[in-house]
Amino acid sequence: QVQLVESGGGLVQAGNSLRLTCTGSGYSFSASAIGWFRQTPGKQPEFVAATNWNGDIVDYAEVVQGRFTISRDKAENTVSLQMDNLKPEDTAVYSCAAREGEHIATFHRGYRWWGQGTQVTVST
Repeated sequence: QVQLVESGGGLVQAGNSLRLTCTGSGYSFSASAIGWFRQTPGKQPEFVAATNWNGDIVDYAEVVQGRFTISRDKAENTVSLQMDNLKPEDTAVYSCAAREGEHIATFHRGYRWWGQGTQVTVST
């Protein structure tokens, strides 16, 4: 079992930065790949970024490549998403999710455990 809690969302102007943190607990967290997804009303969760169990393999959606950075702190049981040069189209509820397995997946159905999500709003 894995429990996930996101923090760090908020309202920012376009061009600014936010850092989201996913704090995990449970015996499987350290062995799980972790992904960040975002969702807007009426749409399926959209893949943003993911890291493998060890933090040495990462993947990004093309729309955030070069602006977002995912990192993992195994000592602190956290996975962070640094979001720079934010755009209004980045506005969404951002959630972290954990897989039953150590390898990355880019589809939301590949993740078993989910946090409650945190709102990110980017104004013009």
